[in-house]
Amino acid sequence: MVKFSEKTVADLNIGEKGIINGFRDPSMSLKLLEMGCLPGTEVTLDFIAPLGCPVGIRVAGYHLSLRKKEAATIVLKPSQA
Repeated sequence: MVKFSEKTVADLNIGEKGIINGFRDPSMSLKLLEMGCLPGTEVTLDFIAPLGCPVGIRVAGYHLSLRKKEAATIVLKPSQA
């Protein structure tokens, strides 16, 4: 089970990267897995639309647009800095 205090893709700033650790929503996770959002994969936030939704990410070698609500279900590994 993933803790809700962890950082998600929706928390990233433009240009920031993270490594996918898991998902908060089991029903959404299958859709995201099919789109290449696999645990251990690096994701980069490319853009945020002017009203905050959608957000654009780069994952598995391609660009993907997600609703902010969907991006908030992708949990990232804690930074080791």
